[in-house]
Amino acid sequence: MRRVVRQSKFRHVFGQALKNDQCYDDIRVSRVTWDSSFCAVNPKFVAIIIEASGGGAFLVLPLQKTGRIDKSYPTVCGHTGPVLDIDWCPHNDNVIASGSEDCSVMVWQIPDNGLTLPLTEPAVVLEGHSKRVGIVSWHPTASNVLLSAGCDNVVIIWNVSTSEAVITIDEMHNDMIYSACWNRNGSLICTASKDKKLRVIDPRKVELVAEKDKAHEGARPMRAIFLADGNVFTTGFSRMSERQLALWNPKSMDEPIALHEMDTSNGVLLPFYDPDTNVVYLCGKGDSSIRYFEITDESPYVHYLNTFSSKEPQRGMGYMPKRGLDVNKCEIARFYKLHERKCEPIIMTVPRKSDLFQDDLYPDTAGPEAPLEAEDWFLGKNADPILISLKHGYIPTKNRDLNVVKKNILGTKPAAQKKAEPASAAKKTPEAYTAANDGKLDEVMKELRLMREDIKSQAERISKLEDLVASLTNNGESDD
Repeated sequence: MRRVVRQSKFRHVFGQALKNDQCYDDIRVSRVTWDSSFCAVNPKFVAIIIEASGGGAFLVLPLQKTGRIDKSYPTVCGHTGPVLDIDWCPHNDNVIASGSEDCSVMVWQIPDNGLTLPLTEPAVVLEGHSKRVGIVSWHPTASNVLLSAGCDNVVIIWNVSTSEAVITIDEMHNDMIYSACWNRNGSLICTASKDKKLRVIDPRKVELVAEKDKAHEGARPMRAIFLADGNVFTTGFSRMSERQLALWNPKSMDEPIALHEMDTSNGVLLPFYDPDTNVVYLCGKGDSSIRYFEITDESPYVHYLNTFSSKEPQRGMGYMPKRGLDVNKCEIARFYKLHERKCEPIIMTVPRKSDLFQDDLYPDTAGPEAPLEAEDWFLGKNADPILISLKHGYIPTKNRDLNVVKKNILGTKPAAQKKAEPASAAKKTPEAYTAANDGKLDEVMKELRLMREDIKSQAERISKLEDLVASLTNNGESDD
């Protein structure tokens, strides 16, 4: 019997590393042992976590700034401990979040042409974790909503525009969280943790929707991501330390839809997913290859496509959003592979002869507009991503300021400030505004008065303590 080969337009996808002059050279990539990707990219910038003396830093380079990067090139360096994870905001290409060993999350606004001076002042500092923060992830459809997860086994969901920790999930995980991922519309999150459990959580109700114990039986870290159809894709290790990948339906987690053994390498497999084509790319830390699979409704559900191999092992990997790809070259994915001293772009291409736009390779994809405000999402609303066509390519938008209500060093314009207010505020009359402002003024004045009194009493206490120190010192000297 002649074996029938499964038809797929992605069967011949091939990877190609760009030439040396299109790489980013002389970068000291971080040596931290944390299993994150160490790199984040969008249509404007590539950000790379680097080795830095005196704390945590990462580089942000405009995509076109290839070649050798000078040692004195300015960095983002506000953290006091090594940076463990970074994530670009999907709704603002100039905003990036970072999580660090110093237990804090910081949100940064990057100027349009990149940095000319070191950036030490974040737009927002989010403090609420008691141990290092290893995961940061922006909400896919609500603006200014950020998830962070730390080694304190806590997941916090922040409203970045008010710097508030709105949701804290602190009693669900008994051990360190290895990965956390939003679903397509951001109504659920899935987490994988050291206790070998895969959890699907409704964050607004702080409710466990589904749970699988020993999703992978091995002791090494697991990764879990949501697919477009609501299923969950995981990578992990078997009891015999073989790498595995699995597909789960959250509605019935007893058995996986599919489970595949891979190899016996010990590097964690980082999954990157394209919801438009249903292709998953697996990049192992310390591997020198990228494997890719197509996920379909037909058995065996996860279909191996091919492997891109190179000589050098990868320290980390960045994955470009679909809108940053070159559609004229039939490019369906682009990775930014981190070596010890450089970052090398790798493009994945479908071989086609036609110069016309390939509709089947580029269905409408998630654009940069957020369909929801943070407040709407916290009140319970959901929305799917706003899709855009890539037919004529994507042109990145101009720099937009991040709106921060409490403390804003970015000079928010009054119009933008109003946007951050709840929708109900738009209907208020001028008189209502005046009354509200008066009430607010009284509140602020009262707080100011209390602080002044507090400072005064503290000053008196300091003065008394200084006198006491002076008298004790004098007594000590006279005894001598």
